[in-house]
Amino acid sequence: MDLIFRDDSYARSCEATVASAGTEGIRLDRTVFYAQSGGQPGDTGRLVLADGRIVAIQVAVKGAGSDDVLHLAAAGAPLPEPGQRVKAEIDWERRYRLMRVHTAMHLLCSLIKGAAVTGGAVGDGKGRLDFDLPEHGLDKAALGEAMNRLIAADHPVVAGWMTDDELARRPELVRTMSVKPPAGAGRVRTIRIGPPDGEAVDFQPCGGTHVRRTGEIGRIEVNKIESKGRQNRRVSFVLLDP
Repeated sequence: MDLIFRDDSYARSCEATVASAGTEGIRLDRTVFYAQSGGQPGDTGRLVLADGRIVAIQVAVKGAGSDDVLHLAAAGAPLPEPGQRVKAEIDWERRYRLMRVHTAMHLLCSLIKGAAVTGGAVGDGKGRLDFDLPEHGLDKAALGEAMNRLIAADHPVVAGWMTDDELARRPELVRTMSVKPPAGAGRVRTIRIGPPDGEAVDFQPCGGTHVRRTGEIGRIEVNKIESKGRQNRRVSFVLLDP
């Protein structure tokens, strides 16, 4: 399956051919729908059939393989036939907010150095990361100001690839304890934030969708820092711009 979102997070729709359709979901030969994984929700949207009928997609989830996306139709929606041409359209405004939040989470991660990420969630207009920190000493206002400075710097956000072997030689790039980058396919997708001719603000494996520049995130507020267990510290933030 051709995962268009992986190379172009801004693609809102695509023409596709139905590979299969059943109770387990609808498979297409190509899609703009991001499948729920890595703490990022799956896309919602619709499939437009050739006769104009609409198949509402309540969420996209991962199928059996790493490149397999299942489009889960809403209850009672008509299912297309295999071989039928459709237009796949995502709910763009929701996706764009998720992209802004996900990119902001990378900036948050870059500011809390040396602490492993034990969990996280990309939400619609909000996000959180959990860190392995016995004593956090974190200040909401200071952390929010630091994130907003990185956002205002309008750093480029660039997707790339590295081989499995390259990643194995650089284990420090993997910050997440609960979600490991997929290995075995020969290469792993990466996200780099920072000037092209200078030191990266953040560089780590990630398969999610992101904005092209940090300035697109808009201002944020770190609204909560909580203790979740003896060593787990949860940092939550919200987008201030709609």
